[in-house]
Amino acid sequence: MEVESVVVGANGNSNALLDEDGKAKRTGTVWSASAHIITAVIGAGVLSLAWAMAQLGWILGVTFILLFSAINLYCSNLLADCYRSPDPVTGKRNHTYMDAVKAHLGGRMHMICGLIQYSILVGVAIGYTITTSISVVTIVKNDCIKKHNGSEDDCHFSNNPSIIGIAIAEIFLSQIPNFHKLSWISFLASIMSFGYAFIGIGLSLATIIQGVDSQYKLGDCLNATIGTKT
Repeated sequence: MEVESVVVGANGNSNALLDEDGKAKRTGTVWSASAHIITAVIGAGVLSLAWAMAQLGWILGVTFILLFSAINLYCSNLLADCYRSPDPVTGKRNHTYMDAVKAHLGGRMHMICGLIQYSILVGVAIGYTITTSISVVTIVKNDCIKKHNGSEDDCHFSNNPSIIGIAIAEIFLSQIPNFHKLSWISFLASIMSFGYAFIGIGLSLATIIQGVDSQYKLGDCLNATIGTKT
């Protein structure tokens, strides 16, 4: 995501701040780009990383982390090279992923890519809505259990009200014009991403300090934090 703006010059000509393809000149910085990268790379899944490592062991765990890091690096370089076409330096800019597919693979693949991309976006939106509601209910349930001295008999809650409430909030937020140009959201998301990482580190250190013998204890704790079950 890039922050864009068009400023009309003193002579009334706005072309001074347009790219060669007529699009508004990009005003993103290294800091905003870094925020986007951090937001894309670090997600809530990092909270389950310790549990996954415990299942795989040191050899397989480290091997798969290095493998997926290499794949991620290759894909990032591939996307960077596809930003301009046909030449990766002087070619025409592809402002969206679908534009890059159309330029390199043709119109038919462009349509297929769009169908897959939007299907994934819908699925991700539904997944985050459900996961967020489960997390909210988990927090409320844990607080209720503490108040009832560990008893779960009176601490049964439905996820439906949370799902409906979050979905309604998403509908209202999606109506904000130029939502993709609000750079402060990316920085806030980066802070949240670091928060995920620090939560995982803190819970891991707490488990080590307490000397918990079961390798599943940490995984259960981390998954409870994001409202999932192992």
